[in-house]
Amino acid sequence: MNYAIWYNCPMKAALIFRDKVTFSDGAILEMILWELPEKIPGQLHKFKYRLHYGFPGKTLVRSDNEKNKGDHRHYEDKEEPYIFIDVDTLRIDFLRDIETVRGEEFG
Repeated sequence: MNYAIWYNCPMKAALIFRDKVTFSDGAILEMILWELPEKIPGQLHKFKYRLHYGFPGKTLVRSDNEKNKGDHRHYEDKEEPYIFIDVDTLRIDFLRDIETVRGEEFG
């Protein structure tokens, strides 16, 4: 059984995906997305996610959502709001950001 613990209440949540890749240069890509049983106050969707790319101790790209902060992305030293459309678009946008940082396509 999975529980969402980030909102201080034990709601059942369904893990949609969890992927982790370590690149030959030591960079790490990790994507985790949960579907919650109900929308989080202030959000328009029922997903909790954290998509991260960087090196140990250094974030280069991250997309996530937090209570009271909403959907946003971190790109190197900048943080900006992210407009969540759907899960597929989130993944595409995130991977596109990584391709830009790495200077190569994933194919």
